[in-house]
Amino acid sequence: MAYHPGYGAHASKHRTRAAPDPPPLFDDTSGGYSSQPGGYPAPGADVAFSVNHLLGDPVANMAMAYGSSIASQGKDIVHKELHRFVSVNKLKYFFAVDTAYVAKKLGLLVFPYTHQNWKMQYSHDVPLPPRKDLNAPDLYIPTMAFITYVLLAGMALGIQKRFSPEVLGLCASTALVWVLMEVLALLLGLYLATVHSELSTFHLLAYSGYKYVGMILSVLTGLLFGSDGYYVALAWTSSALMYFIVRSLRTAALGPDSMGGPAPRQRLQLYLTLGAAAFQPLIIYWLTFHLVR
Repeated sequence: MAYHPGYGAHASKHRTRAAPDPPPLFDDTSGGYSSQPGGYPAPGADVAFSVNHLLGDPVANMAMAYGSSIASQGKDIVHKELHRFVSVNKLKYFFAVDTAYVAKKLGLLVFPYTHQNWKMQYSHDVPLPPRKDLNAPDLYIPTMAFITYVLLAGMALGIQKRFSPEVLGLCASTALVWVLMEVLALLLGLYLATVHSELSTFHLLAYSGYKYVGMILSVLTGLLFGSDGYYVALAWTSSALMYFIVRSLRTAALGPDSMGGPAPRQRLQLYLTLGAAAFQPLIIYWLTFHLVR
């Protein structure tokens, strides 16, 4: 049998190539992954790599900067449009109250007959804030009274086993819509009567919102003493609110300058004031009678 001289060497080389490589002494961590069985990366390593890659991408950074610029511009536009329709400084004036003012104002709304001076106080032709002037209108009491009325309506409906979110939402929306309609009617009346004063929408909203105090007292009295107590409280709060509205609008809101015009204009102003006052008991009754059984 012939023997090829290179056969043995060729076989040795083949066996050498087929032999497995010895395991490395240290794991290769140059790829940013920790050692895991099966060669898989550590949990969260791919997320960290993606975030780092995203933050290091100039296109992504440019997009983020552009998005921040758009958001900043949108915020400025919103603030600008808000200031166009609603003056934040004027709105802050109607919420400048303290505990003493709230207590005195509630007493004035319930019993206004002994109050003598109804003129608003001024300092350098600027009206004093409500906490310094009891005659100044505010929006804090109407806002809190509206919230209290909604909660009280929910309790009354629950006592009568008639509570549902839809009914409570209807009560809240109806009470709000009636006040807004009243404010629009007053604005239209002031325009037609050509009354020149500093009376603003916030003033009218404040005076219209004071009826919520009488509504709360009427419903609460009705829940405690029945329908008889409800009608007694309704009569008292309605008459007090009518007196308060007439005196406030005639002296504080309309101002003395508007009352010094011709006789026909003064009659229009008087009719407007009396109409706004006479409308209060009807709204109070319409929004509260279904809550007392």
